[in-house]
Amino acid sequence: MSDYSDLILGLKQGDFIAVARSLTVVENELAGSANLLRTIEVNQNIPVIGVTGPPGAGKSTLVNAMIDQLSVEGKKIAVIAVDPTSPFNLGSLLGDRIRMATQFNKPNVFIRSVATRGSAGGLSAKIIEMNDVLKSANFDYIIVETVGVGQSEIEIAGLADLTVVVLVPEAGDEIQHIKSGLMEIGDIFVVNKADRDGADSFAGNLKKFFHQSSRSIPVLKTIADKNIGVNELVSVVKSASLGNERRIFLYVEKAYRLIQNHKMKDLKKTELQMELNLAFNKEDFNLYKFIEAYLD
Repeated sequence: MSDYSDLILGLKQGDFIAVARSLTVVENELAGSANLLRTIEVNQNIPVIGVTGPPGAGKSTLVNAMIDQLSVEGKKIAVIAVDPTSPFNLGSLLGDRIRMATQFNKPNVFIRSVATRGSAGGLSAKIIEMNDVLKSANFDYIIVETVGVGQSEIEIAGLADLTVVVLVPEAGDEIQHIKSGLMEIGDIFVVNKADRDGADSFAGNLKKFFHQSSRSIPVLKTIADKNIGVNELVSVVKSASLGNERRIFLYVEKAYRLIQNHKMKDLKKTELQMELNLAFNKEDFNLYKFIEAYLD
């Protein structure tokens, strides 16, 4: 079993090199990774902010603006940018890492890009573990920006202490459709690109919707690329509180995903891809017969 005492000490000191190496150990399940997770001191009071929403809503731009605001206040921020998994090499496409390039030279900002690893909602059990590594490294805030894949983004509710749903005015005609997914999991709703036509009307309709549903949910307007409305968003995020009932819910969700991941530990997608590729070229290929034989 590998001895990661130096890494654990580095995490306590907030050393970014130790953080990066620890995340690599956990993400790739290197020898001793389970012991590392059992040994680290996780600070459960560090808030995890999930930022989600449909493609093109400006999530990365908004996260950049939030980082700028928090940096001015001297806060130490970690960002996990969840990128789509490439269907060819099963790795991250690194899109968000490129868009956040302006943040890399800041000594108080740590950014890690992570592949979804095939999870339908853009999250995986590994991200839960990686969040706990970050929670042991003296950050003030952890931001998780998820893949914009629509309603399956509800998975973020099982990870984040606070979920920010980013929408755009063009979504104004889709509230009835959206509410069956994202509408239920958001703690703060942001109408970004609020300089576009219909922004005021869309924000007003959202407020009416939440008023009728008896949910006290803030609805804010931002123009992230011009840094308009970002201060208000950060203020709302900082003032939000998390009750014990929600914390138990989060722990149940995290435990469920981690147990599920453990039970499927021997099922490697790369190996599955190789085996299926061989079987596919046979004339009598049948997916269901293949699965039965693979699991036998």
